[in-house]
Amino acid sequence: MGKRVMIVDDAAFMRMQIKKMFTECGAEIVAEAGSGEECLAQYEIYKPDLVTMDITMPDMDGITALKLLKEKFPNAKVVMCTAMSQPEKFIESIQAGAFDFIVKPFKKDKIISVLNQV
Repeated sequence: MGKRVMIVDDAAFMRMQIKKMFTECGAEIVAEAGSGEECLAQYEIYKPDLVTMDITMPDMDGITALKLLKEKFPNAKVVMCTAMSQPEKFIESIQAGAFDFIVKPFKKDKIISVLNQV
């Protein structure tokens, strides 16, 4: 059985792309969220093995959502995603408890690596 994944990104098109790549790599997409708030609500319902979290989102950014998620669910595995290579965001994400970091556009071998580590 594949890993259960929740995709969090404010762009529907990006969620669709991520979903396609993770599904091709054998993952089961159990939930999608367009905001940090939706992520927090849906995580409690679906309890996925892995969450992909966009860093740049309106209202609540991904790092804030990550911190809140880890407070409530310390064992949550969250992979942060960004279109930009931002070393300071990478460091902040890891310090906040991120499991890993993926830069868009995603590469299939990186997704397979992340799924195998969960």
